[in-house]
Amino acid sequence: MDFLEAIAARSRGRGYRIVFPEGCDARIIEAAIILQHDGSARPILLGAKKEIVDAAIAAGLDAGTLESEDPSCSPLLEEIAGFYVSKRRGISHGAALRMVRRNLIFAGALVASGKADAMIAGAASTTADVISAAALTIGYRKGISTPSSFFIMMLPDGRVFFYADCAVNVNPDAGQLADIAISTADSYRRLTGNQPKVALLSFSTRGSAQHPAALKVAEAVQIVKKRNPDLMVDGEFQVDTALVPQVATRKLKDPGPVAGNADVLIFPNLDAGNIAYKLTQYLAGARAIGPILQGFARPVSDLSRGASTEDIVQVARILCSQI
Repeated sequence: MDFLEAIAARSRGRGYRIVFPEGCDARIIEAAIILQHDGSARPILLGAKKEIVDAAIAAGLDAGTLESEDPSCSPLLEEIAGFYVSKRRGISHGAALRMVRRNLIFAGALVASGKADAMIAGAASTTADVISAAALTIGYRKGISTPSSFFIMMLPDGRVFFYADCAVNVNPDAGQLADIAISTADSYRRLTGNQPKVALLSFSTRGSAQHPAALKVAEAVQIVKKRNPDLMVDGEFQVDTALVPQVATRKLKDPGPVAGNADVLIFPNLDAGNIAYKLTQYLAGARAIGPILQGFARPVSDLSRGASTEDIVQVARILCSQI
């Protein structure tokens, strides 16, 4: 059983309530039907019921058994607006009512209030809008102030790596890089059941080069160790030091448990992360699953606007495994 098969088996029958703000998208409707059929989730589609039904019919689908809510006239509006006021002190009830009529905000408020377990958006929304809505409603995990993302990289030989951040933070500072490392370690632990070995990457290995970019990574390592002393984390490492035991033993007097054995790779900036995951995907033949958002108090994820139905189902199952 490979990683995705294990995730599918773990999520099947759990029936978590996942809200989809873009409920009129045919890909979302098809994914919701699949998830409901196998019991992985109880989907909630947002949008006007007629528009959802018309979109389903146009795609040759039957959405008759799917639950839906229309944020423009939902009977939950007053309750959700009241909850939003409690979360965003200083906003009037009238302003809150206007805000929660927006699908992304309504979806986030459903999750934050416990009426849904997770939120998946992005099929027709920008990553920035999804993150903004989640931050305004769900908020961040305790101790985390930086939203980020990770990719699950499945290599042909069966090895699985988590790469971060490859989609959100352009040039994180040391504190933000520490947040990314801590969030990704937690994501790895939740999804695999194993203890992560986290390497923060650079063009330098433990001071072999003196440059502000390398010093930033080294500082981030110390922040992570201080905040999570039990986490197996090390760096700054060049990528061969992180992945190849023979290289690690040549370059380091005391390699430790991470060097040569890392399974969570934290990149110093978005250039490095985005390039690395695509090189791994296209040259090594790896399967890239993501990006999956992380750092929020409840599970949230973004979708590529080119996401397929299969992609959406996989993301939903991954979120269910994190609840």
